[in-house]
Amino acid sequence: MKRNNLTLWLAAIPVYAFLYIPLIVVVVYSFNDSRLNAEWVGFTLDWYYKLFNNGEMLLAARNSLIIAITASLLATVLGTMAGLAIHRYRLKVLPILAFTPIAMPEILLGVSLLLFFLQVLNLTLGMVSIIIAHTTFCIGFVAIIVRARLQGMDDSIFEAARDLGATPWQTFRLITLPLIMPAVAAGALMSFTLSIDDFVITFFTKGVGEPILPIQIYTMIKISVTPEVNAISTLLMLLTLALIILANRLDAGALRGE
Repeated sequence: MKRNNLTLWLAAIPVYAFLYIPLIVVVVYSFNDSRLNAEWVGFTLDWYYKLFNNGEMLLAARNSLIIAITASLLATVLGTMAGLAIHRYRLKVLPILAFTPIAMPEILLGVSLLLFFLQVLNLTLGMVSIIIAHTTFCIGFVAIIVRARLQGMDDSIFEAARDLGATPWQTFRLITLPLIMPAVAAGALMSFTLSIDDFVITFFTKGVGEPILPIQIYTMIKISVTPEVNAISTLLMLLTLALIILANRLDAGALRGE
């Protein structure tokens, strides 16, 4: 058994190194006292100071936060409803409708939404189109988490509530929602994380207008990867990791249906 564990660790270490060493390099070089970022020169916090005094970058961050918060709230409400419907009605078509945006390649989803906004809705691309696109993409993730949570619960609890005279709304408000709330919160945090750093779908549905953080970072690295890019990437990475950890602590068993 110990030998198997050693073999597993020996196989896992290169994989984890491949995944995390580039992230560590990004963080370290965000403190590099050199604009070229080709070699380590010395430690400095100037790039974070310049970042927080960059009006265009702050505007892009604000827009991304607005989009992520709005999209995550909408996706949480709609995804929770979808998860409840999938669990209750057991129709084969419902999981297909809810989970297709997840399985679909992002570039295909981005192109299809772009054509839908322009040719069907005749909608001007901007903040509204991005919010709709991000909401569409995130609904399935919330539905998966909520559905998994419901599958791990005893349906007799809800039947007992109905036998005692509770209406469907009372059953949902007083019993179902409190029980699935950790999964709902985890789904909301995951939706926020997916929305704030999404590039592909944002790229196709952005249009011309207010700057968005992932697009702004992409524009900056066209010239060179400066420590300022490393600084904003480090902050975005820390935010994403914090939200993932928080979602996991809220309900560690949500995805397992425990």
